[in-house]
Amino acid sequence: MSMTEVRIQNGRHDVTPRNSAVERISAKGLRRRGDVRSFFERTAHPNSAIEAAAALDHSVRLSMASITGGLSPVSLGLAVADWAGHLVASPGTFSRLTTQGSLAWMQAMQQAISRQGVPSADPRYADKAWHAWPFCALASTHGVAETWWKEATVVRGMEHHHEDLMQLLSRQWLDMLAPSNWPWSNPKVIKTTIETQGANLLRGAAHAYDDWRQSQGLLPLKPEEHRYRPGIEVACTPGNVVYRNHLVELIQYTPTTRKVQREPLFIVPSWIMKYYILDLSPHNSMVRYMVDQGHTVFMLSWRNPDESDTLLDMQDYLQLGVMESLAVITDRTGGIPIHTTGYCLGGTLLAMAAASLARTDVVHSAPIAPLASMTLLATQLDFRDAGEMGVLLDEAQVALLEDIMAERGFLTGHQMAGSFQFLRARDLVWSARMREYLLGEPDVPNDLMAWNADVTRMPAVMHTNYLHSLYLHNELAEGRYEVLGEPVSLGDLQMPIFAVGTLKDHVTPWRSAYKVKRLVHADVTFVLTSGGHNAGVVSEPGHAGRDYQLMLTKATDRRISPEIWKQQAPYFKGSWWPAWHEWLVAHGSGMAPARPVSPLDSVAQAPGEYVMTRYTD
Repeated sequence: MSMTEVRIQNGRHDVTPRNSAVERISAKGLRRRGDVRSFFERTAHPNSAIEAAAALDHSVRLSMASITGGLSPVSLGLAVADWAGHLVASPGTFSRLTTQGSLAWMQAMQQAISRQGVPSADPRYADKAWHAWPFCALASTHGVAETWWKEATVVRGMEHHHEDLMQLLSRQWLDMLAPSNWPWSNPKVIKTTIETQGANLLRGAAHAYDDWRQSQGLLPLKPEEHRYRPGIEVACTPGNVVYRNHLVELIQYTPTTRKVQREPLFIVPSWIMKYYILDLSPHNSMVRYMVDQGHTVFMLSWRNPDESDTLLDMQDYLQLGVMESLAVITDRTGGIPIHTTGYCLGGTLLAMAAASLARTDVVHSAPIAPLASMTLLATQLDFRDAGEMGVLLDEAQVALLEDIMAERGFLTGHQMAGSFQFLRARDLVWSARMREYLLGEPDVPNDLMAWNADVTRMPAVMHTNYLHSLYLHNELAEGRYEVLGEPVSLGDLQMPIFAVGTLKDHVTPWRSAYKVKRLVHADVTFVLTSGGHNAGVVSEPGHAGRDYQLMLTKATDRRISPEIWKQQAPYFKGSWWPAWHEWLVAHGSGMAPARPVSPLDSVAQAPGEYVMTRYTD
C-alpha cells in the first residue's frame, strides 16, 4: 500500500500525509545487515551496554571525521599501508622509481634553465609570466612530481581500490601544493600585488571572510547569487504543480503548441540537487526546449528533507517519487504510454521502477501506463567502476558517513557539495580561490554555478541504503536489488533506450554509462557528448563548441567495447537535444491536441514550493 493517501477533489490530485515521516516509516522493516533504521535509533537512544559502547565508538569516529574532513582515517590508513608495504617489499621498484624521479627532476631543471619551458598543456601555467625564471622551474618540477606520483602509487600486488585511492589522494595533495596557489610563487599574483599596492589581497581577504561567514550560516546568499531566483530568472518555464505528496511535487508544463506528441514525457532528476538544472535560464532550459518542440513535459521536484525525514528510504523514493507520479500521469493522460527520462541518480531510480513494472507478477497500488521509452542522462546502472566518487567509498567510509548522518538524521547539502569539490579541487577550489583570494577578483556565478550552490540534504536511511546497495554491493546490476520485496532485473527492460554519456564526467564516467548496453535486452541509442556531468547535459542548440557522437545498437547486435564504439560512432557538430527530440518522435505514435492544465487541477504554480526550500547548514 502507498505511504500516502491520494485524494481527488474537484479534479485536483492532492495528498494527505497520515502522520509525520518518522511515524509513517517506523512501522516498516528496513532490510540491511544490522538494520539501518535501528542503527540510527540506537545511536540517538543508547539503553544497554552494547549500545553504550556503540555510542562511544560513534563519538570517537565523529571526532576523527572533524579532523579528516569527513574522510575515513581507516580507509586512508589501509591504502597507505598497502602501498608502503608493497613498496618496501619491492626494492627493485623502489630503486627504479627513485632513479627515475631524480633524472626527471634534473632534466626539468635543465630545461627550465636553458629553454625556460613549462608544462604546455596545464592551464594553471598558461600565463606568459610562468616562462620566466624561477617560476618556470617551479612549474616544471611540479609537473615532474605529478607524473612521478602517478606511477609511484601503482605497485604490483596492491588492491585496485587502494591504488585508485592513493592516486586520488596524491593528486589532491599535489593540486594543493601547486605553485599557482601561493602568493609568493605565482608571478601573476606578485605582479598584481605590486601594481595595486596590495589592494588585491585586501579584497581577497574580504571575499574569504564573507565565504567563512556564509559557511557558518552568518551570511545568507552572496548578493550576486540573488541574480538567479527560482521562478524568476531560472526555473521559470510556465507550468503547474498538479500533484504533491510528502516527498515530491509533480509539475506539468504549459504547452506552447496547438498540437503535442501523443506520449507525455516524464523527467526524474537526481534528488541530490534541485531539479531546475534541466530548467535553467530560458535560453538553455531543456524543459522549455522540449515543450516548444511539442512535448507534454512532467517534472519531479524533490522535497528538501529535514530532521523528520530521517527514516525515509530508497523504497519511499521509488514509491512516493516515481511510482505515484507515473500513476498520476497515467490518470491525467488517459493511460497513454509514457516517455520517461532520468538524470544521474534519477535515472538509476527510474530504471529500478521500470524493472519492477516489467515484472508481471508484481501488483502495484495504482494503474500505470506502459513505458514507451526510457532516456538515461549521465546515469550509472552498474557501479563496479563508479568513477572518482566510487574511489572514496568503501565499508569504512560508509560507516563514518552513517555516524555523521546520525547526528542530525541527514547528510547536509554542504557536506555532499564538499565531496564533489574534493574530487574536482583543482577547478572548484584552488583555481577559484586563487582568483578570488589572491587576485581579488570576485567569483561572479552564472546560472549553472548558482544552481550548483543551491544544495539539498539527503535523509540518513535513504542515503545509506543507496551507498550500500549500489556503490558497495552493486545489487541493481547483479539482479539482487528488491522493489516491493521482489528482486528486479534490468534484463527485463525491452523498451527503446536513449542513453547519454559525457566525455569529462567525473561522477558517471561515460564508459560506466555505456554499460547499459549489456544490462538490458533492448535497442540502445548511445550518445557521447562533449562537456562534463552537468554542462554536457545542459547543451542547448547554439551553444558554441558542442559536439557529440551517436549510434544505435540493436538488442540482437553483437556487443562491442566502448573504445570500439567510439571509433565507429558517427560524429556530429552542435547540441544532441534535436537528435533526442527526433528519437522520441520516431518512437511515438503521432500528434494529439495540446493538454492545458485546468485551474482546478493546479495545486500551485510552477516551480512550486519544494524547490524554494533552502538550508544554511
